[in-house]
Amino acid sequence: MPSREQVAEQLDPATTVLLTVECQQGVVGPDSALPELAKEASGSGALHHVARLVAAAHEAGVQVLHAVAERRPDGRGANHNARLFRAAGRLPVQQHSGTTAVRIAAPIEVADEDIVVRRLHGLSPIAGTDVDALLRNLGCRTLVVAGVSANVAIPNAVFDAVNLGYTAVVPSDAIAGVPADYTPVMIRHTLALVATVTTTHDVLDCWQGPRRARS
Repeated sequence: MPSREQVAEQLDPATTVLLTVECQQGVVGPDSALPELAKEASGSGALHHVARLVAAAHEAGVQVLHAVAERRPDGRGANHNARLFRAAGRLPVQQHSGTTAVRIAAPIEVADEDIVVRRLHGLSPIAGTDVDALLRNLGCRTLVVAGVSANVAIPNAVFDAVNLGYTAVVPSDAIAGVPADYTPVMIRHTLALVATVTTTHDVLDCWQGPRRARS
């Protein structure tokens, strides 16, 4: 892992944005469409760590974006070109726009200054959404990525962030996937090649101190 000094340099609150990925009730909540993933997100502590990161970001003046995956009830605009999409369409819980399934899950607290970005298609929280333009307008240089899943959306977000010129930081204990033993392997052999891999504790340590207003 990088030194604390290296991580601290990347995590300047004025130029850092925290992105939570698919931390919504229909994915990681008690009535999840994906109970195995929800159980892992909760049981591993990842969801708790995401909530800690969000709370600390609010205190430090770090902008928070929540990326939510949803679909229209009629399915218009949604992808059908992969097994994952077809399987999702048959699940008993659907991520329909305007329902409780697409609300941010507890214990994460959403503040008035947070931005929620919703997507109706694709696999990435960034590609094809407003996220890149928002990050540039916010003066972002470093994107902290947390949430689910380590199987699909998290690596998509990290790769897209790096391709767009941002420094990606991944708190390894604040992401989850299935099976449980896949996540550390994916982090070690994939994400660590392109992102700064750290821990929630180290990120919080960098954000401690007086609240710093974003310009």
